[in-house]
Amino acid sequence: MKTKIRITENKICPLEEAVNTISGKWKIPILWQMNEGIRRPSELLRGIAVVDRRVLNQQLREMESDGLIQKEVFPEVPPRVEYTLTPLGEDLVQVLWSLNSWGETLIAHRESQYTI
Repeated sequence: MKTKIRITENKICPLEEAVNTISGKWKIPILWQMNEGIRRPSELLRGIAVVDRRVLNQQLREMESDGLIQKEVFPEVPPRVEYTLTPLGEDLVQVLWSLNSWGETLIAHRESQYTI
């Protein structure tokens, strides 16, 4: 009896890559805050009141690694760190605005279903 050898390829699905990049409870709120300008970690903590500093730092590191944000460290005492959106991150914000519009449509649709 012959056995078939199954060849598996590492296929990259663009949608899966995008979703994996923005997955994480705080990444979208962080991007939303950063869309308003340069953000320091303390500003982000105030803007997203319930996020833990450790979790925020982890999410920022992942976003920097993915090329969505850029970190600038100023050689001062005490050290100052600022994050800005990269062009890739700015592109993502435009996508999020579209998703926000779709969310508004979804909310209106759901509300109309429950109206008698």
